Amino acid sequence: MGRISRIAGPLVVASDMRSCSMYDVVHVGNAKLIGEIIQLKADNAYIQVYEDTSGIRPGEPVVSEGAPLSVALAPGLLTSIYDGVQRPLRIIMEKSGAFIKRGIEADAINREKRWRFVAEKDVKKGMHVTGGAVLGYVQETPLIKHYIMVPAGVSGVLTEIKQGEHRVTDTIATVKTKGGEVNVAMLQHRAVRIASPVKDKLAADVPLVTGQRVIDTFFPIAKGGVAAIPGPFGSGKTVTLHNIAKFADSEIIVYIGCGERGNEMTDVLTEFPELKDPRTGRPIMERTVMIANTSNMPVAAREASIYTGITIAEYFRDMGYNVALLADSTSRWAEAMREISARLEEMPGEEGYPAYLPKRIAEFYERAGRAISLNGKTGSVSVVGAVSPQGGDTSEPVSQATLRVVKVFWALSEPLARSSHYPAIDWLSSYSLYTKSLAHWYAANVGEGFTKSRDEAMMLLQKEGELKSIVQLVGEDALPDNEKLTLEVGRMIREYFLRQSAFDEFDMYTSMKKQHMMLDTILEFSKSAGSALAAGASIEGINGIKAKAKISRIKEVSEESIAKEAAEIRRGINDELNALAKEEGESK
Repeated sequence: MGRISRIAGPLVVASDMRSCSMYDVVHVGNAKLIGEIIQLKADNAYIQVYEDTSGIRPGEPVVSEGAPLSVALAPGLLTSIYDGVQRPLRIIMEKSGAFIKRGIEADAINREKRWRFVAEKDVKKGMHVTGGAVLGYVQETPLIKHYIMVPAGVSGVLTEIKQGEHRVTDTIATVKTKGGEVNVAMLQHRAVRIASPVKDKLAADVPLVTGQRVIDTFFPIAKGGVAAIPGPFGSGKTVTLHNIAKFADSEIIVYIGCGERGNEMTDVLTEFPELKDPRTGRPIMERTVMIANTSNMPVAAREASIYTGITIAEYFRDMGYNVALLADSTSRWAEAMREISARLEEMPGEEGYPAYLPKRIAEFYERAGRAISLNGKTGSVSVVGAVSPQGGDTSEPVSQATLRVVKVFWALSEPLARSSHYPAIDWLSSYSLYTKSLAHWYAANVGEGFTKSRDEAMMLLQKEGELKSIVQLVGEDALPDNEKLTLEVGRMIREYFLRQSAFDEFDMYTSMKKQHMMLDTILEFSKSAGSALAAGASIEGINGIKAKAKISRIKEVSEESIAKEAAEIRRGINDELNALAKEEGESK
């Protein structure tokens, strides 16, 4: 047992800690505040405390648990709301009211509830099992089976397996190892700062379909991929993350509110449980774990919240699920690191951030990936991190360190957000490095011409951006008709395709096949209008055809009717433009 020798906010220095190791969890002071050793010098331990340290004094005891910070993993994770060190906020509220009392303890997983454990058909006594092997499952929610696995590092002969109703701490299996018998329960613990082992990592060649057209068509993210979504205040980071959580084709959602404003996090916690899964109609919380650590909560717990979330995500990945981890925002996490580093009196780097900031950010994002777990199941962890640069300046250290490791950059634009263009992702500043690796999937599942259509549409948007700069100088009337047509087609792509309504039942989510048909319909207009223009039709006549108005409403067509509607619109476009070219061409 050590003694407190110095206190500096969330940083506590304790002496006589020779037997401790880095990242051990300790209980600080008479109030038994939770902390973690982050630096050792001789017999002094530097501890970041996850609770308010006011009132504790030098000389009070410090007791180590002899183990690193870990998360509890068992049935009961889904639908839960935790703080940064996996304390259950609902249970704490029942115990202490709306404010978290210092030193309060609550089990992350309900130890009394009984779950029905069903053994896998091929799991028999006498078989050899290793770490990660699936013993059976619990139907945790109507949407998700929670697979029970042999803990990592355990290998031997299965001597007993018990089906039926059990608490998470009850023994459900016994494994005879070289070192003796090991009792296996549904409850496991994993250290948060160590990545879970996998058998093999796979290429990121399957897209994470979000239903948001600007993302899926132009700047896709792969399952197991990493993306950054930076933007200034009010540009729509949180709203975009909510829609990804709701519509992305991942089975599990882990949402981390890391240092966000209390009122914004309150909206998330009250609205998220009300959301319905669009595929099943069930509450989306039945496949969601939420971690809430607001800006007024202890700064050290904010630093830990990211690791808590990614460890839970890896656990579900090992079961064979595709997990989407949404971190809002990593800038607040970096600010927590900066504060802890300053109290450790470490040499500051750029803008006061610690010199190891890029390393920590890279280590976090590198834990994403699509992999074959130790039991042979294929799962993935896709990470989307919101970045909140001050004033929207992405040249600051957190944004730059993030951009060096992520492969997707969704640049949010405040002017687009102010003009009610949702999602407010700037198509001229954003990029995705997954487009080439996903090309085979698109060809097999969407259509051979999808990649070509996307590239053509992006060229039109880039050309429109160049022409708009010229228009500001000389006016649109000075442009030739073919460039006026480019401006018009660019506007159609922006308003009819890229802009979505979160309130329209047919427009809030768009399948990949519908996206392809919508884009091809606009490009069909561009191609036919160009031919009509060359044949003598006027740009005014082209813009006035009736079929063009139908293109603007194609986003409101249901998935079942889109193929028929798109074909009719294309026929109308060709018929009207051919007639227009003939009429106006002959008159000239």
